Amino acid sequence: MRLISLVLLGALCGLRLQAQSNHETVLLWPAGAPGAQGTADSDKPSLILYPASGSNKVPTAVVVCPGGGYAHLAIGYEGTDVAEWLNQLGISAVVLKYRLGPKYHHPVELWDAQRAIRYLRAHAADFGIQTNRIGIWGFSAGGHLASTTGTHFDNGDPNAADPIDRQSSRPDFMILAYPVITMQEPYVHQGSLHNLLGEKPDPGLVQLLSNELQVTANTPPAFLFHTTEDQTVPVENSVNFYLALRKAGVPAEMHIYLKGRHGVGLAEKDPVLKTWPEHLADWLTAAGFR
Repeated sequence: MRLISLVLLGALCGLRLQAQSNHETVLLWPAGAPGAQGTADSDKPSLILYPASGSNKVPTAVVVCPGGGYAHLAIGYEGTDVAEWLNQLGISAVVLKYRLGPKYHHPVELWDAQRAIRYLRAHAADFGIQTNRIGIWGFSAGGHLASTTGTHFDNGDPNAADPIDRQSSRPDFMILAYPVITMQEPYVHQGSLHNLLGEKPDPGLVQLLSNELQVTANTPPAFLFHTTEDQTVPVENSVNFYLALRKAGVPAEMHIYLKGRHGVGLAEKDPVLKTWPEHLADWLTAAGFR
């Protein structure tokens, strides 16, 4: 009986591995990423592809940035699980495996996120999406990366030899879940600050990457989710970013829940917090992305 159980367990594990392998992974820079400090997987930023299919497919795609304090990636509950949820809405997704500190500092992480946006624009026909319906979704430190991408972008280089580099890096919308936004006291998440900018960060970079200070009228619209009792990333990160968007006239929606720890992901097992993705789905519809 034990042998049969082990065989069945092995078969199930094999099915799980096969299911995971159905999602293609592509390197953002097949010939080597700019600023790479080695040849390990951690030196090679990549995307896990989750193209949508089926009758409910819409021409929208999202770059998903897992959190992890710029030191590791919560690739499951803030990455692949999220991509699968988007697929259920008919939205294509790519999960970004960006480079991390303390080995890599700014602007490397931003380069990786910008490249992901450009990649989707360059491959819009392959995904069946529109180039003006490409968003970015980040959790925690991934939310800082997403909001950095939404406040620090360019139109691309029309003369670049690489067709991906010709594309704009501006996301068309942002989804920010319990995001790190500021690099300044008193609301900064110290781990994200030091992993991204080093132990003695340059004051100019601290201000530049405090994204509540970088909002303009051209910043893309945003949906924000946070909890009041978050003890890791203070809720003021979201509140101050929302107020900056509001002041600049950028469309934004924010949902702040009373209870809930940091890092809940989609919160599928929490009877209250599990409603936040429903609000997000409604916002995507109202904003014209679904």
